[in-house]
Amino acid sequence: MTIKTMAEYAMEGKMPEVLFYVGCAGSFDDRAKKITKAFCKILNHIGVEFAVLGKEESCTGDPAKRAGSELVFQIMAMQNIEIFNAYGITRIVTTCPHCFNTMKNEYPSLGGHYEVYHHSQFLKQLMKDGRLKIEGGKFEGKRITFHDPCYLGRGNGEYEAPRELLEKLDVELVEMSRSKAKSLCCGAGGAQMFKEPEKGKKDINVERTEEALNISPDIIATGCPFCNTMMTDGVKHFDKEQVVVKDIAELIAEAKDL
Repeated sequence: MTIKTMAEYAMEGKMPEVLFYVGCAGSFDDRAKKITKAFCKILNHIGVEFAVLGKEESCTGDPAKRAGSELVFQIMAMQNIEIFNAYGITRIVTTCPHCFNTMKNEYPSLGGHYEVYHHSQFLKQLMKDGRLKIEGGKFEGKRITFHDPCYLGRGNGEYEAPRELLEKLDVELVEMSRSKAKSLCCGAGGAQMFKEPEKGKKDINVERTEEALNISPDIIATGCPFCNTMMTDGVKHFDKEQVVVKDIAELIAEAKDL
């Protein structure tokens, strides 16, 4: 699978349909790389012309901002915005809700105005346009629960896109006791992903995973690489590794045998 960069498109005098902003997790974390590959396989399979920035991509600055360093955030954000604007980029899709939220809601005040999509929204649109066909296949009848990422759900009000995609897999979609607007964070938000939690009665990811396991799912679906890590750790904590944690893109790619 060959993926072209924005620089290569520019050399050809062409513009892709969309920029796929991979993000730090999707670029460097071994587990998240599988999500990146799955999403790219889907886009390639249905003929979507997309590009990545490659070595020109850097962090959105989100972790720095959540950790309290506004200066570092603005420096990183401005570097990205300069690159985006230089290429004339108008549409961006990402598999990370943290990147999605930052580019959608915080870049405009710094001069970065783009149509930004979470990959569940982008795939839903491709499905509505008739370009992406999703069938149940190997997941038909499986019990799946969806964990709402904070920056996709409560942060940006998107609850239905991931669920509509999952329902097309002919699964039994079951909700946790706290879901959608009342969902509980996986425990990675606010830059907590990069440090050990403060001492308390129970780690947040353990609490959230317990809620998921209480409804006996076969699969816990996510739409965020950080949530994926935290829920996977939670499943291991309970020695329930027969319950699989998968991103929506992975489930669709596997259903299509990509």
